[in-house]
Amino acid sequence: MTGELRLVANVSLLFAEVPYLQRFARAARAGFTAVETWWPWPSAVPSSSEVDDFVAAISEAGVSLTGLNLFAGDMSGGERGIVSNPARREEFAANLDLVVAIAERTGCPAFNALYGQRTPGGDPAEEDAVAREQLATATRRLGQAGGTVLVEPLGRGLNGAYPLTTAADGARVVEQARADTGADTIGLLFDTFHLTTSGDDLKRVIDTHGSLIAHVQLADAPGRGQPGTGDIDFAGVLEHLWRAGYRGNVACEYKPTVPTEESLGWVEGVPHLGW
Repeated sequence: MTGELRLVANVSLLFAEVPYLQRFARAARAGFTAVETWWPWPSAVPSSSEVDDFVAAISEAGVSLTGLNLFAGDMSGGERGIVSNPARREEFAANLDLVVAIAERTGCPAFNALYGQRTPGGDPAEEDAVAREQLATATRRLGQAGGTVLVEPLGRGLNGAYPLTTAADGARVVEQARADTGADTIGLLFDTFHLTTSGDDLKRVIDTHGSLIAHVQLADAPGRGQPGTGDIDFAGVLEHLWRAGYRGNVACEYKPTVPTEESLGWVEGVPHLGW
């Protein structure tokens, strides 16, 4: 199949039938030429051998790495980023050093920096100031490595005290970082599941914030399954993105309700998508 928007496999959710490092080859066999992933390790700075194994698995599979999350804390325990946490500045800095190194080794172009939840008893103004500073630093450094930082709103009510839940929330952060740095190497992550869960109208988001959208992730809502398991009109949304001028990657970041390869049947007939 040919198309204009490259379809990307998020191997943190897809191909979970096999161990993590085997998912890159599994994605390639399913037809994907590109993959993205959440931060693969439980710490901000894993061992050099773990990083080498990660890079080797991607290379040996013959796919490109097009998206990587920065360390986001204990995701399985409910954390959703450390960017805004004043107590984790050094951890963020160490992680950013490694992410830049991975960017240089792999050519990865997009990096999701989850904002972080409000801390119990913390000062929201201080946390926002810390996030502003650290996102500016990440924007400059990853921009120099050819990368773009992504700011992701998360579904309201599903991610604790995460303060960015709507496209407007994310857009404000992106616009501030662009003003602070004079660079456009930071953009909005348009995730269909999270935005719909927070009550955003997806086509209206495209109309209002289309120029800021730097990456797209697809999952249906409700449920976060593959397209067709919920209520989102994906053909219509992708057509709207295309007409608005979006030409970036489109990632499958859903939880398959059937074996992963079977979950890809929705792709046929959807406009502007290709492997």
